[in-house]
Amino acid sequence: MSTEALIIIDVQNDFCPGGALAVAGGDEIVPLINQMTLGFEHVVLTQDWHPHHHSSFASSHPGKQPFETIQMYYGDQTLWPDHCIQGSAGAAFHPDLSKLRAELIIRKGFRTAIDSYSAFFENDRTTPTGLAGYLKECGIDTVTLVGLATDYCVAYSALDAVGHGFKTIVRMDACRAIDLGGSLKMMTEQMKNAGVTLA
Repeated sequence: MSTEALIIIDVQNDFCPGGALAVAGGDEIVPLINQMTLGFEHVVLTQDWHPHHHSSFASSHPGKQPFETIQMYYGDQTLWPDHCIQGSAGAAFHPDLSKLRAELIIRKGFRTAIDSYSAFFENDRTTPTGLAGYLKECGIDTVTLVGLATDYCVAYSALDAVGHGFKTIVRMDACRAIDLGGSLKMMTEQMKNAGVTLA
């Protein structure tokens, strides 16, 4: 039985060119990810899944602009353009992404009052998504992460995976970054220091 899982983070239309929160080259990684899924018995997808008027949207805070930072009850929160709204075309997975081998889809960011970068926790760092329990019940001890964006949802997921005791690999060639104010360099260093293997 395989003890490795591939976790594909947020490869959704709104994070790809033409989307509401487009990551440069976000669609370029899709063929590589599709190829990678063939090498894993366990494949998990995550999907950003926000209600209208989510608290992380700049539009929910009069006078605020996207990419400003505000204080929420759980700490700093970057404000984003409205994106990945539940049931919208933008929230759908990229049409070329192969979903056939996915055994689980984790939806995150669906609670109005709190954002969720990580596949494992909401941004309060205490509300779990249930992914860690699922992986452990499946006997998984090693996870490989790919997807969007390197410096936000991928990095936070990788750090939490290490925290849960998983051997954690990030395939950098199968990720793309937003790189907001040096965030890519900062989060790459954090991942290295935490023991994430950057491949």
